[in-house]
Amino acid sequence: MKNTTTTIKAQKGTENKISMITAYDYSMAKLVDSAGVNTILVGDSLGNVMLGYEDTVSVTMEDMIHHSAAVARGAKNALVVTDMPFMSYQTSVYDAVVNAGRLMKEGRAGAVKLEGGVEVCPQIKAITAAGIPVCAHLGLTPQSINTLGGYKIQGKTEEAAKKLLDDARAVEEAGAFALVLECVPKKLATLITESIGIPTIGIGAGNGCDGQVLVNQDMLGMFTDYVPKFVKQYANVGEIIKNAVADYINEINTGAFPDDARSYKIDDEVIEKLY
Repeated sequence: MKNTTTTIKAQKGTENKISMITAYDYSMAKLVDSAGVNTILVGDSLGNVMLGYEDTVSVTMEDMIHHSAAVARGAKNALVVTDMPFMSYQTSVYDAVVNAGRLMKEGRAGAVKLEGGVEVCPQIKAITAAGIPVCAHLGLTPQSINTLGGYKIQGKTEEAAKKLLDDARAVEEAGAFALVLECVPKKLATLITESIGIPTIGIGAGNGCDGQVLVNQDMLGMFTDYVPKFVKQYANVGEIIKNAVADYINEINTGAFPDDARSYKIDDEVIEKLY
C-alpha cells in the first residue's frame, strides 16, 4: 500500500507503529522500500555518511535535490521525506517556501522536514499553505550543533522540557503532519507523544513514540566514524562488504576470477587467423 501523510497520521496511537529509515540513493531506496518501510528519510545526514563532512551544516540544496530524486525513483510505496538543509529556510519565509518547492518539484519528495520549534512556525505555516507537507524536528537538531555545543541529550531540565513540549504543540498548530524527536529522555518523549495529535517519530527518544527512525548506515554497520548510544546494529553489512572485496582482490590475483563461466568465447580458427 502506498504510504502518504494521511496514512502516516492515521498510525498515531495504534499498534501499527511508523517505521522510518534513511536512504540516499536509488539502490538502497529500492531495498528498504521492498522490505515494507513506511517512510524513507532523505536526511541531511548524507553529509556525514555519504559525503564525509563532520556535520550537516555544509550540505546544500543541490545535494539534497540530487539524492532525493534518486531515492524517489526507487521508492514505490514508502513516503519520501526530504530534509531542508541548513540556511534553506531560516533566512525568510519566502526562501523556505521556494526551497521546499524545489525539493518537491526537482527532488520529487513527498514531504519536507525542517528543524526548530516556535521560531520556524511561520515557515511551517507558509509551506503547508503552499500545499507541501511538513515534518517537524525537535530535540537534538544537528543543524544547530554549534549553538547546542555538541551532540547532547535535550530537555533534561524543567525549563528545557517545557520548551520542547511548547514547541511540539506549536509545530502541530502550525500544520506539521508529524514530528521527529531526537535525543530526548524517554519519559519526556512519551509525554509529548501523548500531548499532541500528530505522530511522533523517535530517534534516541525511547519506545513511547508513535514510530522510530534510524540512519541505515548506522543500523547496518556501514558507518563507524561514531555510533550513537541509541543505535542498534541489525546487521554488520560493513564487514560483509570488506570481506567480499578482499575475496575479490584475492581471486583477481590468483586468476580464479573471472573464470570461463564468466568469460566470452570466440572460435579458435578466428584467433588463429590473427597470428
